[in-house]
Amino acid sequence: MGRDKATILFRGKPLWQIQLDLLRTLNPKEIFVSARTNPVWRPADANFVPDILPSRGPLSGLAASLDRMCGTHLLALAVDMPLISEKYLRHLCDKIEPYVGVVPRIHGRAEPLAAIYPQEAATEFQGALAGADFSLQTVTRRLVESGKLREVAITEQEQSLFLNVNQLSDLQSV
Repeated sequence: MGRDKATILFRGKPLWQIQLDLLRTLNPKEIFVSARTNPVWRPADANFVPDILPSRGPLSGLAASLDRMCGTHLLALAVDMPLISEKYLRHLCDKIEPYVGVVPRIHGRAEPLAAIYPQEAATEFQGALAGADFSLQTVTRRLVESGKLREVAITEQEQSLFLNVNQLSDLQSV
């Protein structure tokens, strides 16, 4: 896009504000903003978590957040999915169990940036960073196989919640 996606306006608000406002409705113990560098837009109530270097994109941010969190589960939410709803996130939260998180699955692919990871998943994330395969699809598949994640099927109606903004035209179509 040539600029920080988080600052793009959608329905009159920057994407970062939409997502943080949504997360606040869930009354989390803590909120993290994970990135390579501390964003100028980050509000004071959101803790900055720098990516583990060398940065491997979201894999590095999730690994760093899992290492730093105080709770038992980490709800990961990408800044560029502005249609995810509070109702859907609560639905995911209702499906977690001790030591087990959830990952939505659409058309055979995990949605790892709208998922809930147990703290115990940190080992797999660190292992992925130490290896040569930095794919979140691979990490989530291993977590499912180990029983640390359960897949949640996405209904036809829910699919629109997962719109991922990769171009400005993606927002114009909504």
